[in-house]
Amino acid sequence: MIETLKANLLSPIPLAFALGIATRLMRSEFSLPKDIYSALSIYLLFALGLKGGVELAHASFDTIIAPAGVTLLLGCITPLSTYAVMRYVGRFGTSDAAGMAAHYGSVSAVTFIAAQQFMQRVGAPAEGFMPTLLTLLESPGIHIALALGAIQRNKQLLASGGDTGAHGSIKEVLHEVLTGRTMILLVGGLIVGYFMGESGWKAVSPFFDSGFKGALMLFLLEMGIVAGDRLGDLKKVGPFLLAFGIIMPLIHGAIGVVLGEWAGLSPSGAAVLGTMAASASYIAAPPAVRLTLPEANPTYSLTAALAITFPFNILAGIPIYYSIAQAIAS
Repeated sequence: MIETLKANLLSPIPLAFALGIATRLMRSEFSLPKDIYSALSIYLLFALGLKGGVELAHASFDTIIAPAGVTLLLGCITPLSTYAVMRYVGRFGTSDAAGMAAHYGSVSAVTFIAAQQFMQRVGAPAEGFMPTLLTLLESPGIHIALALGAIQRNKQLLASGGDTGAHGSIKEVLHEVLTGRTMILLVGGLIVGYFMGESGWKAVSPFFDSGFKGALMLFLLEMGIVAGDRLGDLKKVGPFLLAFGIIMPLIHGAIGVVLGEWAGLSPSGAAVLGTMAASASYIAAPPAVRLTLPEANPTYSLTAALAITFPFNILAGIPIYYSIAQAIAS
């Protein structure tokens, strides 16, 4: 495992991410222009969806049904376990616990892409339909967490004789998540890739495949800068969330790997699934939480997701999950 960790830390993606953090530690004002950052995210997500759709066209129903089932199961396990730990171990309020559960119940597409690249780098690419599992894991955890938070909050307000107020409805939350950039590009890309097939992919692969790793390095450089901006917030979240942001991903990642192996995925596929379960959303979850649970403190969830869990997974988590998958398979 030590050699795998070392090889990962010295690979292009973690190095670019580390450079972004160092940029902020040096108090440099450098950052990518907002339009370039947005364009890179669109490119990466759509390319991921297209390639996943092409591979999905080759996958049989029998091959994908079990992995899809355990992915949906993970979408239930991660928000419920996060809520329970935050509420009953960390003693956080209902809304803050639910907000955190929404972030950790969903998935980070960038972490997923980094995991895919890691598997290719070690010479063991994961199954081609993994982007399909990414889309399945994107939203269920958010809805479970927000529904749980809204129900518990309303119970408390009714018990105290208060007004439940007019917060975002489940329909509004569903629309917010399903029409967001991540879902549109991933699901849309999967559909387009599925129907255009291998011949269509060959026509566009010089753009969407050849430049993918370079674009990912630039994107991770900016993500390092964003994470570096939030390092100051670590003082506000306290030791519990610092530990939570590392230990909870390890637990979720191990569960994901075990379920992936049980569903018939290769060790690489199981490691990528474990990485998805271990990641935390910082794109789809924040607007949904703001809409439904506006009283939840975003400092807790965003700092834990961006300044603790995301760097941990990029720098060390991915090779750890791969090592677990290899140990189980051997």
